[in-house]
Amino acid sequence: MPQGGRLYGALQIKILPASCVIGCFSIALTSSTYSHLLVLISMTFSVVSETRKMDLESSKWVIILLVCGLYKNVSCNSVEQKIYVELNNTVPCVRLLNATHQIGCQSSISGDTGVIHVLESESDLEWPLSKGPNPPYMVLLESSLFTRSIMMKMKNESNRVAGVAVVVPNTSPPEFSPHTTCPNENTGVYSDNYGPNLAHCNTTVWNPLGNGLSYEEFDFPVFSLKEDNETEFIKQCYLDHNRAVNGSAPQYPLCAMQLFSHMHAVTNTPTCMRRNDINFSINPEMVCDPLGDYNVWGSIRPYNDTVFGHKENESVVIAAARLDSRAFFWEVSTGAEGSISGFVTLLAAAQALREVTHEAPPTRNILFAFFQGETFDYIGSSRMVYDMENGKFVIDLDNVHSILEIGQVAVHSGTNLFLHSDPVSRRNNTVNDEVKNLVNNLQSSTAGLSFLLVEPNVSQPLPPSSLQRFLRAQPIPGIVLADHESAFNNRYYESFYDNAANLNLTYPSDLSPEEQLEFVTDTAQSLTDVATVVARALYKQAGGNESLVNTIKADPKIVTQMLYGFLVSSNNSWFQAVMAPELKNILKPSPPEYYVGVAMSSTPTRLVQYLLANLTGAVTNLTQSQCQKPDELPNESRQMYSYLWVQGIVPPNSTQRDSFCVRASVRLTKAVSPAFELGEYASKDYSTWTESRWKFIKARIFLVASRDLEMLTLGAGVAVLFTSLLVTYFISTKADVLFSSMREPASAAY
Repeated sequence: MPQGGRLYGALQIKILPASCVIGCFSIALTSSTYSHLLVLISMTFSVVSETRKMDLESSKWVIILLVCGLYKNVSCNSVEQKIYVELNNTVPCVRLLNATHQIGCQSSISGDTGVIHVLESESDLEWPLSKGPNPPYMVLLESSLFTRSIMMKMKNESNRVAGVAVVVPNTSPPEFSPHTTCPNENTGVYSDNYGPNLAHCNTTVWNPLGNGLSYEEFDFPVFSLKEDNETEFIKQCYLDHNRAVNGSAPQYPLCAMQLFSHMHAVTNTPTCMRRNDINFSINPEMVCDPLGDYNVWGSIRPYNDTVFGHKENESVVIAAARLDSRAFFWEVSTGAEGSISGFVTLLAAAQALREVTHEAPPTRNILFAFFQGETFDYIGSSRMVYDMENGKFVIDLDNVHSILEIGQVAVHSGTNLFLHSDPVSRRNNTVNDEVKNLVNNLQSSTAGLSFLLVEPNVSQPLPPSSLQRFLRAQPIPGIVLADHESAFNNRYYESFYDNAANLNLTYPSDLSPEEQLEFVTDTAQSLTDVATVVARALYKQAGGNESLVNTIKADPKIVTQMLYGFLVSSNNSWFQAVMAPELKNILKPSPPEYYVGVAMSSTPTRLVQYLLANLTGAVTNLTQSQCQKPDELPNESRQMYSYLWVQGIVPPNSTQRDSFCVRASVRLTKAVSPAFELGEYASKDYSTWTESRWKFIKARIFLVASRDLEMLTLGAGVAVLFTSLLVTYFISTKADVLFSSMREPASAAY
């Protein structure tokens, strides 16, 4: 290559970084996406025009330098990092849809930005809603002000409200329930055709504290913030820049917040599912997904899971509990009283029955069912009933003898628990007689315990419960066991405050995590007593040996370990021991999330599956490979049992776990609404809840300049941009003169 070419290429090295510097300077001035785009166009134009005048090797250099230039331009994003402070401990409210409408929150597609205003009282709303001179506002409020009254006022003035950030404290308020006063009122058993006087909570308002916020639609984003250093930083930013002094408007720059939570789905479930089915590309974009998971079930005598439908001469007692919960904000539901108290009690009862049902099996089978998605119009129970009706489950409804459901049982208002039944189905003498028998079996099982079981007024309907979905199909004797006679004792129903503190689950301060795991709390002892009653009553109801009933006792150690794992930390030594090695990563140093969601096999589902298997199954001598392929062995069958390889404990003075294989009659079945299998997205009989998809969730704060200064800065940036274009164009047109060199003399021959 001639020396002139080398010189030309070398000078190009000097020019391109200069363009990058000009571009970055322009970007820094304008902080605008348009400036980014225009500068890149300018740089590309100059490079292309120069490249036309170079030889091949110089062109390669320019291409390399263009990549470097683009890299330098991307590195200018460090400017963005200096402008914005990202907020990490945030949780959004997201959009959910059903057959008729949408609920929840969302931002615009580019995020919503507003000047921060810290709300100190409801009367302070006047500033962001009318008086404030710098709308729209991003309202920051304490949880005590997160009320229906305040939120609806902001909803009605959404043109002045860009979004809301709620500070969730470390302590709970006296009461808070964002659910409705009558949960699942349109999908239970009571309707205009069945107990119309009992429908729509006409006689009993189950959740009188419910404010219904979870079922409202907000056109702006709503995020929760933890009460930590980030929140204090936001408040300090507000005090330094935004707080009005003596009623006068604050001066620029102002502290602002930007929230991103744009939802893809709109209108209702039929609309979003129809959009899902539109295939314009190889990989069509989904906009929503049905809520769903898996139900967990097991029985004391196994069923062949390939043989469905009615079983002759088979009678089954179902013991049920729900697994899920929800809160206003996405994936922060804890459900301590709402769901955990019930399914922990049922797991403990199942374990208490293991020995006696092997020693003296009852005449009827007992099936333990843990339903997912019950919060959203009984997804799990309606799916099991649907499968039973259509020959897709191991038994059918005619095989069901009776049902005992464990509801909210941990918050006692006295020394009584209550036995709820359906007054309409009890008009049938056969059903009524069997309900009386189940009540008697429960009441007679409290011997030696510190509480009584009482029937409420027989004219009272069933509380919200899975039993209602079975009754919609046919009259089945059933009882719902709960700690409330009428209205819920739970002051935090379906909220993020329904946590360990709501159950008074406390530990001495000097205990290590491992010691807390073993410490039997008062709550654990109370639920142990309830589990003992449930186990004894189930054994009687199934026709077990009466002489062995009083030997049935739940284990308080197991109950306290479950409460710790489900409400404090799932990553503990006991949960680690009973889980499969490939599932160990689902265990976290915090409680699991109990929102049903759209990702099948959630953490609570897997935990309950493995716990039920370990508590009711048998430890085998199978190796890991045999556990994975048991059908190759005599007397083993995957059709009759599940085989689970679990980690086991770490023995003292060892670093290796004693893993083993558990054989149990525990199964998973789909907990997805039949509406989606049938394609009836506007169904009135089944749950139609879906969750919108979104691209990303993000929150950040920054200082915003006045409009005049922004326009001045933009003008300066545009001026720098055009100046750089003119300079580049001048250099491009004079390149032959500026970068020419004398030709090398020819070599002399000797």
